[in-house]
Amino acid sequence: MAMHCRLSTLMGEKRYRIQDVCERTGINRTTISNLYHDKNRRVDYAVFEKLCVLFHCELNDLLYYEEE
Repeated sequence: MAMHCRLSTLMGEKRYRIQDVCERTGINRTTISNLYHDKNRRVDYAVFEKLCVLFHCELNDLLYYEEE
């Protein structure tokens, strides 16, 4: 069982680079990069809130659960 992040998909739709997301949200570049590459194991709620605001989406648009 695993959670996965769709940040790379959302960024691709808007043609945002990692730097663009950092500048628009104030989130650390390493955090964005890890989410983009689906490598994070923990993330603060505030990070998800900022990303949902930026992409005008719900949390379930950003994350999904997959049974392995």
